[in-house]
Amino acid sequence: MAKGSLVGNLAKDLGLNTRELEQRKLRVNSEKQYFSVNGENGNLYVNGRIDREEICGETSLCVLALETVVENPLNVFHVNVAIQDINDNAPRFKTNNIVLEVIESALPGARFPLDSAQDPDVGVNSVQSYQLSKNPHFTLAVKESPDGNKYPELVLEKSLDREKQNSHHLILSAVDGGDPVRSGTVQISVNVTDANDNPPVFTEEIYRVSVRENLPRGSLVLQVKATDQDEGLNAQITYSFSNMPDNTRALFYLDPEKGRITNTRILDFEDTHKYMLGVEARDGGGQSAHSKVQITILDENDNAPEVTFTSVSSPVAEDSAPGTVIALIKIRDQDTGENGEVTCHVQHKLPFKIAVSSNSYYKLLTDSPLDRERTPEYNITITATDKGSPPLSTQKTILLQISDINDNAPVFEKPSYTADVPENNPSGASIFSVKASDRDLDRNARVTYSILSSSLQEVPLSSYISINSQTGAIYAQRSFDYEQFREFEVQVQAQDGGSPPLSSNVTVRVFILDQNDNAPRILYPSLGADGSALFEMVPRSAEAGYLVSKVVAVDADSGHNAWLSYHLLQATEPTLFSMGLHTGEIRTARALADRDAVKHRLVTLVKDNGQPPLSATVTLNLVFAENFQEALPEMSDQSGDSASQSDLQFYLVLALALISFLFLLTVTLAIVMKLRRSGNPKLLQCFGPDPYPNTGRRFPPSYEDGTLPYTYQLCLSSDLMRNKCTFLKPNAQMAENILCSDSSGMSFIGNGCSSLQAEAETTGEQAQPNPDWRFSQAQRPGTSGSQNGEEGGAWPNNQFDTEMLQAMILASANEAADGNSTLGGGAGTMGLSTRYGPQFTLQHVPDYRQNVYIPGSTATLSNSSGKRDGKSSGSSGGNKKKSGKKEKK
Repeated sequence: MAKGSLVGNLAKDLGLNTRELEQRKLRVNSEKQYFSVNGENGNLYVNGRIDREEICGETSLCVLALETVVENPLNVFHVNVAIQDINDNAPRFKTNNIVLEVIESALPGARFPLDSAQDPDVGVNSVQSYQLSKNPHFTLAVKESPDGNKYPELVLEKSLDREKQNSHHLILSAVDGGDPVRSGTVQISVNVTDANDNPPVFTEEIYRVSVRENLPRGSLVLQVKATDQDEGLNAQITYSFSNMPDNTRALFYLDPEKGRITNTRILDFEDTHKYMLGVEARDGGGQSAHSKVQITILDENDNAPEVTFTSVSSPVAEDSAPGTVIALIKIRDQDTGENGEVTCHVQHKLPFKIAVSSNSYYKLLTDSPLDRERTPEYNITITATDKGSPPLSTQKTILLQISDINDNAPVFEKPSYTADVPENNPSGASIFSVKASDRDLDRNARVTYSILSSSLQEVPLSSYISINSQTGAIYAQRSFDYEQFREFEVQVQAQDGGSPPLSSNVTVRVFILDQNDNAPRILYPSLGADGSALFEMVPRSAEAGYLVSKVVAVDADSGHNAWLSYHLLQATEPTLFSMGLHTGEIRTARALADRDAVKHRLVTLVKDNGQPPLSATVTLNLVFAENFQEALPEMSDQSGDSASQSDLQFYLVLALALISFLFLLTVTLAIVMKLRRSGNPKLLQCFGPDPYPNTGRRFPPSYEDGTLPYTYQLCLSSDLMRNKCTFLKPNAQMAENILCSDSSGMSFIGNGCSSLQAEAETTGEQAQPNPDWRFSQAQRPGTSGSQNGEEGGAWPNNQFDTEMLQAMILASANEAADGNSTLGGGAGTMGLSTRYGPQFTLQHVPDYRQNVYIPGSTATLSNSSGKRDGKSSGSSGGNKKKSGKKEKK
């Protein structure tokens, strides 16, 4: 039939309503699309040329199986289309010329098989008869095999005589039964040979053998055997295939000498399960014998089931009822018998099952309710297993997605929430956050938060808190006060965006945390009407531990912030009273003594335990009296004693500072006045504009009336370049002007001072010190002759100057002790370190205070252990210690 030819109305044959065809999606499935169906009217058309011989081969009944699928509801119809044969093929012989060699001694009735003609058509269209051209020696006989095929044979009717005619030419025609009749011809050439009177004989007329498919190449299938009673060349038999199709001849090989039949290719039961071979045995004299070999192929389980998903519905709603069809599956196994029987199941424990639909079709159904939140998708593996040995199986996997429905309400992370919020929180601050999750998807999982309407102390809750509808953050609308309310509850609702929406509620309990924002409040003792502290009367005979009073205080805070401690801040007599740290009880620490005052004023401090702590104070006035009449006079003096004691320490510190200042001022003025009384001292000229005035020599009063056997005078130096008083430093070659002043007109009695005086009178300029003015071994500080080391300090170089300097030091020390010192210098050195080096202090100078009288002072220095010549009766360590004490003083 031509392409597009109408085969029939499929919808009408199946009983389908043509008006519903479009909705039901009518379609056909087959391995090869030979046909197509019109989805509107149900007509079945030919897609292309259909060759029955190609599809079915020699099978007489050729049927094409179609599966017709309709949906809504899903159904499958099996349609068989029978392909009718037409006589489109003429019979054909394999060759155009058949050559036969017939011995002349062949007896009449001898038969010679001929190659049959091949006609792909079947039935009456195949070869129906053979016709032989007329010949006096040969006739044609036709045999029919068990499979229905006809085989022509040439029958010798009359003996041959090679000498008369050594060859004969015949024409064989094969005619089919079609309309019109078709035929094919072949020429037969018969060559007459010499006589060989014994032909080969096969051991069996038909050999039958069964072999398994997939037999390895070169395996022995069968061995045929023929014998010949002749001898020599006429007894040599060769084997060959005869009267066999080309496709079969390509599968087998026949050993011409041994008759062994082996396979050259793999035998496949699914292609052909039986082969019929023709075998010829020919001897050397030209005689032959023929036999048939029937090879049956045994099926093996070499084909796994084939799984095909015809229809798949994905995604599937999670509320689908059990038994909902998910997919339509086609399973086919090319093997036969038990090897082709297939069982199908779903791997793993999934909520699906397999049900047989029809023939090789199965349905995949839901077996239990689905839950997308638990499993959003399934990888369903279908396993098809045959019953062969060993069994073969095939697995196919499909991905089935589950679509969401709004079947889950939002769920909060906790069944209830507790929030701790410090009081005095800022307005608008976030105090807590709730979180709810929804196991659904997309819009069904979009959660919004809200606060269910309620009130707190007759005030709408919305004026206290608010919530962010998207994040669940709770904000304070105002500042909370722990003393106003300590806790409250709020109902928060979480609602999803599904249709219809689902919601859930949770309770948030908000606790206000106390802050130390309230100072203690003293309840007792209370103040009087005028704000003054009241009096408490204590018996004079009260013993130690007597309860005088008790301070009672409260704190509006709570917890640690309300833990109060009591302290006695001020008291007229602190040792007389004690106060309980936690009780606030004021008790007497001892009995009242006669020297104690009658009236006492106590200042107590009440402090809480907060951070930072807050406190309050209260003042108690206590009067020791045996009765009220005795205490009344003391109470009347309350106004005189009402001065605040809180400034007592301040006034004490201020008075101490003022006294110190006045003392320093007095000492300074005394020193200045002392210097002025000495008669225009040169030391004050250091601060003047002219450091070296041209004045006559002035000498201090004569001190030779003392206990020392020599006189001395005060020498002061002034720096030429600076407006301050300086002395020579050790080892320094600095010029110095030695000013010698003596008001009494007495002159120095030593060479050293005379030279200094002369320099002052003549030039008024500084002179270089004597480079030999160093310590000698006997004149070093400490015990005479006890010090070792290099001579590095500046020291007078004669006995007189040394004693004069020591006397000067002692006088200055006593004047400094009396506040009348006229020498400047650093502390502890009395001005000597600037002249004789920083290492020169009082501890380096021997004590020469024994029986020394200082002019202008009534003090007499004495030291029983001191010696005039610088030697000490004690160790140098003792002197150093003594000098150190004086220096410290």
